[in-house]
Amino acid sequence: MSLGFDPARESPADAAPPRRPPPLIALTHVSRNFVQPRGLADRLAGLFSGAPAELRVRAVADVSFHVEEGEVVGLVGESGCGKSTLGRIVAGLLPPSAGRVFFRGEDVSALRESRRREVALAVQMIFQDPAASLNPRMRVSEIIGEAPRVHGLVPRSEIPAYVDEMLRRVGLDPAMKRRYPHQFSGGQRQRIGIARALAVRPQFLVCDEAVASLDVSIQAQILNLFMRLREELKLTYLFISHDLGVVEHLSDRVLVMYLGRIVEEARTEELFARPNHPYTQALLKEVPRIEAGRRLYRGIGGEIPSPLNPPSGCHFHPRCPWAMPVCRVEAPPLIEIAPGHRSACHLNTTPATV
Repeated sequence: MSLGFDPARESPADAAPPRRPPPLIALTHVSRNFVQPRGLADRLAGLFSGAPAELRVRAVADVSFHVEEGEVVGLVGESGCGKSTLGRIVAGLLPPSAGRVFFRGEDVSALRESRRREVALAVQMIFQDPAASLNPRMRVSEIIGEAPRVHGLVPRSEIPAYVDEMLRRVGLDPAMKRRYPHQFSGGQRQRIGIARALAVRPQFLVCDEAVASLDVSIQAQILNLFMRLREELKLTYLFISHDLGVVEHLSDRVLVMYLGRIVEEARTEELFARPNHPYTQALLKEVPRIEAGRRLYRGIGGEIPSPLNPPSGCHFHPRCPWAMPVCRVEAPPLIEIAPGHRSACHLNTTPATV
């Protein structure tokens, strides 16, 4: 009797490999410009000087990257490089001026309204200053319980117990839920912000300098909380920070940003062991190390260029000790220099000239 299966014809080796699921978040050629019209006096002066009638800042310039489900990706760079703007684009708080954002392979801008709301709940943001991001007129119970109630995630009758559960999850006593934000310490307020984000059952958290304003001992507690929540809730993070030590401890992969562009991307171990881009090398050279011993501190040379008038070519060339003529006229592409390691530097493709 035939079973309808012939091992000779249908061996597992001939079967097509399973399709890899799309990344949880992916950005393709995303840019964001901020435009501010000049005042009347400046516009009149511009008629004679030839100055433009508006100020244009390109905060994010042609950025592409992805974040796999369950991954923690660190985003580092100096203040003003566009990290927070990029984080707000990922979280849906700012629309990109160009490019597209994908959630599980779906173009967010093309989604129907109901699906877009689902994606907005799935991607939440935790801000740097909890005192500024929490409504001072609302009690903690309202801050945490409002979104799940409004979006119908939890029945109204179960909201008090749900708020208690969220507070316990982030290490706070539910007895404090009737207090206002100003009655808490900085670390406690950050925990409230985390509980508010968790209350809508997100899949992806954008953490924008989430521990930068806290004392070092409190930073360690919040970082441990993030790691525990990652395991318990299967969360995915984009962790934005200027503290490379924090990023090294927390992240699986690191993106380095300079003046609106991603200049290097690699696994954390690879990036810290073998940085390729001159900007990354300069950043890592000054990370405090216990074993480093006595040495002279030297910051990155030169001034940070203005985003109103960024340098031509490679944005880093005015501060780069290895800049070549091509760096001044042509922006280097972000290319793979090793498996999983990408860098945007002409030194990878052009022989240095002395």
